[in-house]
Amino acid sequence: MAKSIKALEQEHLDHVVAKIKVAEDQQSQTIARSEKDQADIKTNFYNDVNIKTDSYEGMMETGLSVRQQQQMLDERQNSWQHATKQLSTLKKLEKNAYFARLDFHEAGEPKTETIYIGLSSFSDTPDHFLIYDWRAPISSIYYDGGLGNVTYRTPDGPQSVNVKLKRQLMIDDGTIVTVYDTDEAVGDSMLLEVLDEKSDVKMKSIVTTIQKEQNTIIRDTSSDLLFVQGAAGSGKTSSVLQRVAYLLYRYRGNLTAGQVILFSPNQLFNDYINQVLPELGEQNMVQMTYYQYASYRLPRMQVETLQQRFEAENTAAMSKVTKLEGSLAFFNAVTTYGKHLEQADMRFRNITLNDEVIIPRTKIKEIYYSFNENYHLGNRLSETKEELIKILNRKVESEMRSKWVEDVVQDLSREEINQLYGNQPREFKNGDQEFKFLARKIVMKRLGTARTQIVRNRFLSINMQYAHFLREVPQIIDLAKYDITQDEWDAAVEQKLASIKERHISLTTVSAYMYLHDLMTGKKGQRDIRFVFLDEIQDYNAFQLAFLKFSFPNARFTMLGDLNQAIFTKENSHTLIGELETLFDPEKTRVVQLTKSYRSTQQITDFTKEILVNGEAVTAFDRQGDLPNVAVTSDFDDAVDKVVDQLAMNDSDRDTTAIIGKTLAECEALTDALQARGEKVTLIRTENQRLAPGVIVVPSFLAKGLEFDAVIVWNANPDNYQREDERQLLYTICSRAMHELTIVAVGELSPLLSRVNPELYTLNEATV
Repeated sequence: MAKSIKALEQEHLDHVVAKIKVAEDQQSQTIARSEKDQADIKTNFYNDVNIKTDSYEGMMETGLSVRQQQQMLDERQNSWQHATKQLSTLKKLEKNAYFARLDFHEAGEPKTETIYIGLSSFSDTPDHFLIYDWRAPISSIYYDGGLGNVTYRTPDGPQSVNVKLKRQLMIDDGTIVTVYDTDEAVGDSMLLEVLDEKSDVKMKSIVTTIQKEQNTIIRDTSSDLLFVQGAAGSGKTSSVLQRVAYLLYRYRGNLTAGQVILFSPNQLFNDYINQVLPELGEQNMVQMTYYQYASYRLPRMQVETLQQRFEAENTAAMSKVTKLEGSLAFFNAVTTYGKHLEQADMRFRNITLNDEVIIPRTKIKEIYYSFNENYHLGNRLSETKEELIKILNRKVESEMRSKWVEDVVQDLSREEINQLYGNQPREFKNGDQEFKFLARKIVMKRLGTARTQIVRNRFLSINMQYAHFLREVPQIIDLAKYDITQDEWDAAVEQKLASIKERHISLTTVSAYMYLHDLMTGKKGQRDIRFVFLDEIQDYNAFQLAFLKFSFPNARFTMLGDLNQAIFTKENSHTLIGELETLFDPEKTRVVQLTKSYRSTQQITDFTKEILVNGEAVTAFDRQGDLPNVAVTSDFDDAVDKVVDQLAMNDSDRDTTAIIGKTLAECEALTDALQARGEKVTLIRTENQRLAPGVIVVPSFLAKGLEFDAVIVWNANPDNYQREDERQLLYTICSRAMHELTIVAVGELSPLLSRVNPELYTLNEATV
């Protein structure tokens, strides 16, 4: 009787796994050998090194001998590291060797070729690949095309093949669970199976289910700006993490993980995604939030946190000022002001020593503006520092002849003299020369703090300069165009300067402050960073984007987000794409739209997209589930009871549940009430916490980018969600749910939900 397809595939898998185990043994032997060799080299170090110090030649021989031993140690260490990494990859392949099979015929070749695609390449001989890495050029056939003629890109140019079979395999610990033959890129059956899995506190890699449009994002190597507009749950973040893995593979040897930086919405999200790249066999890239970047750049300033930004109550006047501060016009205003500083108005501080002015600010200003107009800010500053050091050196010469120096030298103890000499030879022609040496050391030591002020640019004042800039803004920008009066601007300036004096700075103000500082000091940004990724782009403003482009001048940018989910920039987010066109070459800009949402069931996606007015396109993936459940209660205690009942239902389904409240204060009150009823819940207060297993309570501004089996939206009543600009926030919260969505409201339901078709949810008003 003929064997089934599944049985034949299992035979092939067993054959490959056996080869993988042979390779594991080889790597284990290499590791053991390297460890033994390293131990032997260290043990025999003194026997093998010829130590001769009686002559210059002997010392050279000793140095070479030590170097030789060090090189041998380094070689063994490298061998150990390589083998350890290989063994780790092989262990993963042993459990889940591959996920796809392709049969294709290449024109001119005698027979059809079969390849298997997995997380990493594996060959039993140098030219015989049993598994191809999912990032290899040939593997793109699996993601991009159906059956028949398919063209894929190779380093040598386009290559066409005729695809005869596309098979998807789900393997669990060396056993084939299911086999799908499909004519699609990734068949819906396999996708459904993966999507029906439960969520976790860590994001998983999903290379098995990359869709055609996601593959476009992953393999793009020609765009200076790749802009991905993706609906909630469309796989934006997964695609981008896979894109990082692909780029590290594609440019191996020329690109390291340290040259790739990801700006993410919050630290909680960083923790959530930190296993994806190691799972794919790559090191994690640099990950930080914009807040962390600003805090790292300005260690003496308290930068506004996400919570403070979210909960700040802006007046109408301050909202207009904030909108102006985040615009490209404001970025251009800082640039214009920077050019003006080449002619006048740079603010300086005196260079002092123990409260005595050594070089007055008037002298510094005279030097700074003595250079001709060809000197830009950076060169002007360098030349000024050089002149100031010369002045300081002349002061050293004159100070050495002072009476106080003579007295100090006379009183030096033997120990103090030894310290001043350090490792320098003590060969002087006479006592006068020795006195000069010691006098110079003493004066240099005393003037050291003044030298530090010069070297570290402390004679500049970013605070005074920023204050001057803000007061000059009405001369550079026509405030009337932004509906801002002079009085409103002056009031905002005073408020900002009062905060800066207290070492506090808002997230909107901080970008212009850093940019002005970089212009003043001639900084040109971090030139070694090659790729910058910006997630949740809709919560950035145009100024921040222009500043990041200035800060990473040699980088290609990938920006991804959902303009439907703007929590901070709100309705301004929709103008972003237009503003980006002025920052990047349109010829090298690519916009990819992901409209299909895979995260949620069709019922949840259909419900959430109706919250939006004029939203970006969202299409549900055909995965069925329960209708969202809406419960309106008469008071707080009844609402908490509803949450307790829902948690019991979710627990019976083994769902991970997140209860999302609008503010931290609301979440704290709910957590206390739930714990008083004996519920085990973890409150996530700050972005620096870890996502805990079990039920979590999390404020809305920290839920960005995360997903949960079940979401309970806490108290969606008019007190919390009333204003039109909160519509996107409510959409963002609801769209975190994969399988279950419950909305609880005290009193009445938010008017923002009034436009949702009642047939799309189950309403429970029994307790009103």
